[in-house]
Amino acid sequence: MILVDTSIWIDYFNGIENKETNILDIALIDGTVAIGDIIVMEILQGFRSDEDYNKAKKSLATLEQHEMFGKSMVVKCADNYRALRKRGITIRKTADVIIASFCIDNKIPLLFSDRDFMPFVKHLNLISVLDDT
Repeated sequence: MILVDTSIWIDYFNGIENKETNILDIALIDGTVAIGDIIVMEILQGFRSDEDYNKAKKSLATLEQHEMFGKSMVVKCADNYRALRKRGITIRKTADVIIASFCIDNKIPLLFSDRDFMPFVKHLNLISVLDDT
């Protein structure tokens, strides 16, 4: 099972073909994609048309969905953010801290293209779906 970051989903829904969207496409066919509630929210809030919003909502509802930021994750996310800050690394988006921390805690590989996830791979054992990250 893999989780896919929001930016990859956005490319996917916009019909952009790249290495990450190709991997997503294969994983969807194989049935190995799960999604997090925060990722669903980020994806859906970006749709302008009601028709596209409703289609995406219906499609995403078919995936195994995880609650990413519950009571048990609050301190883990703060600890991970602070661990990176102590190394001089500032993560720009709180959602990325939550997504990475959830994947680390649950040992779920993450498919991403956002550079903010690289410190989590390098320093905190986030598993990247891509071998070249």
